[in-house]
Amino acid sequence: MKYLLETYGCQMNKAESAAVEALFRERSWTQGSLEDADLVLINTCTVRATAENRAWGRIAFFAAEKKKRKFSLAVLGCMAEQYHQEIKKKAPAVDYVLGTFQKQALGLVLDQIEKGTSFDLREDAPAYVFASTHHEPGAFRAFVPIMHGCNNFCSYCIVPYVRGREVSRDPEAILAELEALAAAGVREVTLLGQNVNSYKWQGSREVLDFPGLLRLIAQKLGPSVRTKESGIGWIRFLTSHPKDLSDELISVLASEPLYCRHIHLCLQSGSNRVLDRMNRKYTREYFFGLVDKLKAAVPGLSLSTDILVGFPGETEEDLEYSLDAMRKVGFSYSFMYHFNPREGTPAMRMDEKVPEKTKKARLARIIALQKEISETLMNERIGAVDEILVESLSKRSKKEILGRTARDEMVVLPGDASQIGRFLNVRLLSRVGNTFRAETMNG
Repeated sequence: MKYLLETYGCQMNKAESAAVEALFRERSWTQGSLEDADLVLINTCTVRATAENRAWGRIAFFAAEKKKRKFSLAVLGCMAEQYHQEIKKKAPAVDYVLGTFQKQALGLVLDQIEKGTSFDLREDAPAYVFASTHHEPGAFRAFVPIMHGCNNFCSYCIVPYVRGREVSRDPEAILAELEALAAAGVREVTLLGQNVNSYKWQGSREVLDFPGLLRLIAQKLGPSVRTKESGIGWIRFLTSHPKDLSDELISVLASEPLYCRHIHLCLQSGSNRVLDRMNRKYTREYFFGLVDKLKAAVPGLSLSTDILVGFPGETEEDLEYSLDAMRKVGFSYSFMYHFNPREGTPAMRMDEKVPEKTKKARLARIIALQKEISETLMNERIGAVDEILVESLSKRSKKEILGRTARDEMVVLPGDASQIGRFLNVRLLSRVGNTFRAETMNG
């Protein structure tokens, strides 16, 4: 039998989709197309309105296709968790609606499809279950979820409502997956969680926190293997909440070369008044102090962030605070967006809404400043020698390869497909847009 899977949203969704595909392979299902798939699945996101609207569009598209030929249609993920009844009502062509706590029940769905029957699956007391593998065959990079859910309840964010409270994964299961990935040829891993800094596992004798997990992983994988032809050489992690980034974590980053010198640290706003309304639980002064400690302990560290503008009650003065914070920190890049209310969050009910035209104008100023900062930081890097992991051939030329530094910078240089998945030492020669041009160092 054949399946077609579409994935929208964050890296966690991508990792979970990879786990779903592993189940299909175990069941001897193969990838199909719109013309021959027995089951079509849409793994959805509801954090951003754009992702949600696109998913509704795809649901409508496949519902129309079902009128042309028979196949089963399933909606997975955050939208399925938040809008279960609404999806069934608005799109009766959808056969299965499996929320974030029900993806592990997909095997039961496949049983029913293989037998030619169907049913509506709901669980009275759902519990999140981590898959054993999230690897895409042949890929040399992989995502490994280490925790799920969020306890922070930022006033604009739907994640705690659709992902639930924080659940940490057994460290033995994490280590087992990392060992399997290393054996499969994976060179880089990204540890995933809605807030990885909140990771906590209650062992038989003591609690293992996130820094402890990182030290355990570094001990298990051993010294750097980047000079070898196999083994995991780099580990990244997403996402870090500033209030939970500890001094111990900074110490781990400073002492363990396995972990990339880059952190995505979400600021959201540079205004204390807006941060308080967002329920972010830190101030701009705390954020600056954290950045200072990170940069002092980890030379060469780069930082990226999220910036949200147009939050209810935001003034021009608040925007200036955000612009000032961006200048002070010097983020290498930012994910920038304007506020869109999400049904079910406290911010949905807040007054002092910022007009749409004003939100877009403020976002344009944020984007322009980030472009200026990024260009300045990149220009300062020209002439530097650094290490990259080669990711792919360039789309523009088969005689060029694309790689990425530990600082999360894209690099293009002469090369061929045989170098994909290898670590190379390069010199940064120039930049084209947001990509460096480089040359391989002798030896």
